[in-house]
Amino acid sequence: MLLHDSHSPLFRQPSGPAPAGTPVTIRFLSDEAACVVLRTWAGRELAYPMQFDGDKAWTYTVFMPEEPGLFWYDFIIYHQDGRILRYGNREDMLGGEGRVWPEGIQSFQITVYDPSFTTPNFIHGANIYQIFPDRFHRAATASVDDRTDRHIHQSWDEDLLADSDPRSGDHMALDFFGGTLTGIREKLSYLKELGVDVIYLNPIFRARSNHRYDTGDYTKIDPLLGTEEEFRELCRAAKAQGMDVILDGVFSHTGEDSLYFNHFGHYDSIGAYQGPESPYYDWYTFKGSRDDYTCWWGIPSLPACRKDNPSYQDFMFRDQEGIVPRWIHAGSSGWRLDVADELSMDFLRKLRVSAKKADPQALVLGEVWEDASAKVSYGELRCYCTGDTLDSVMNYPLRDAILAFATSQGTAYDLARLINHQAEVYPPQFRYSLMNLIGSHDRPRALNTLCGREGNDLCKADQQALRLTPAEYELAVRRYKLCVDLLCALPGCPTVYYGDEAGLTGCRDPFCRRPFPWARQDKALHDFVAAKLTHHQESVVLKYGHCQVEVIDDDTLTITRFLNGTDALGHVADKHGKEVFTIRR
Repeated sequence: MLLHDSHSPLFRQPSGPAPAGTPVTIRFLSDEAACVVLRTWAGRELAYPMQFDGDKAWTYTVFMPEEPGLFWYDFIIYHQDGRILRYGNREDMLGGEGRVWPEGIQSFQITVYDPSFTTPNFIHGANIYQIFPDRFHRAATASVDDRTDRHIHQSWDEDLLADSDPRSGDHMALDFFGGTLTGIREKLSYLKELGVDVIYLNPIFRARSNHRYDTGDYTKIDPLLGTEEEFRELCRAAKAQGMDVILDGVFSHTGEDSLYFNHFGHYDSIGAYQGPESPYYDWYTFKGSRDDYTCWWGIPSLPACRKDNPSYQDFMFRDQEGIVPRWIHAGSSGWRLDVADELSMDFLRKLRVSAKKADPQALVLGEVWEDASAKVSYGELRCYCTGDTLDSVMNYPLRDAILAFATSQGTAYDLARLINHQAEVYPPQFRYSLMNLIGSHDRPRALNTLCGREGNDLCKADQQALRLTPAEYELAVRRYKLCVDLLCALPGCPTVYYGDEAGLTGCRDPFCRRPFPWARQDKALHDFVAAKLTHHQESVVLKYGHCQVEVIDDDTLTITRFLNGTDALGHVADKHGKEVFTIRR
């Protein structure tokens, strides 16, 4: 027998991540080894002979490094028959029971985090609602727009335009339905009744497109959405109803049509496109001519910023007036960072300091699509959960695992393995702040995905025309309810993309960004989601309780949440409690 299970406290105590400088006891079981050596790596390789208990357990207590980071370990087994074996993690690096490696090896991971690492109280176990501002609700009095290159839909029920940019093939996104900040404020009672704690707004700053990821001016609200005072009023009104507002920070790139680049001369500024005399010229990278510049993912409308540029960093992080603190002082409770893994670790560290200086309880949450504890980006291994960069991330790995389970492309064992892996590598304050999502502005609508009608193989016209049949819709709704059950049963923040609770459908963007169907909601689906979110909101056990997952069979797992004198964040719990969920697909 050769066995180590990194998901079990029998084999690692304490299990999961460890504060820097603290001891961790590691155990290996074998009744056929003459000697077992614990091999570790944290900047240098070390080896420790493990102590044998005379039966089958080999044990060693090792102290974690004083500096946060990743600590790796595996085992060298000197077999009784003279063989030397290597035992480590499995190929998928998800931990749990390991394996013998005939050559090469994958090691087990311990995330070593700063003992002082805390995350904002308001986000732990909060219910999040994501809003694409142009498409949620428009107030009776429309905002004034001074641009002439936009198409404004007269009717909320019109379908969107789907024309493409000939330079990149990306959609132009120049049609607007006129959703406003005041319109969102008018629907706060709807969000309150739905059980929402946190409103996450896609970009709201002045920009050319309807998605506004092509920022034109970070200091101004887009006129179609409203004014800075209307933003402040929204934040004040949300706070009065117990809700926080977080903003989308697009700091990797700006728009070409911006105050800073000013490709088309629409702004009263000397932009980088005008030449080296611009104060913003060094924010960008030009390769010879002004029409040859580094842009985000090759999209010319999104020139990439030099995040290491001192002037750019000062513009973002300067006390009080920098963009990061400015909008926190205006009422925001923090930032969701677009493409966070394209921001350097140095930039993220400075951003965190700036945000926390403005408000120690400000949220810094990143868009990271992979395992945020050991993400490799631009050739660099990055750990975002040690306490010096992000508070937490969007949980796309969990999304993928839940969707695979709901659509029978993965088993309950696969889902449980991912859940246990995240418990193993994410510190609890990070894990209980995860944005656990199914739908988003970057993916086809959840209902389309859940019935296999994403339309990715279709041309844009056919994607626009695609509608679910009654049978497809019924299947998708049943599966979406299962997804909501899982989101509300697991640690972290159940997240709803606007309209998913109302039955909105659509292929990938722009068709996942249709206006909210106020006049034709699926009331039964809405009521189901509201009941689940409200129960989650009211349950201390679900917001802060410990979590255990048991697999019954390929189609069934049981999730148990409990308080036993302490909560998962280490706080004293004033009561005991338990909730058990049996999830069957």
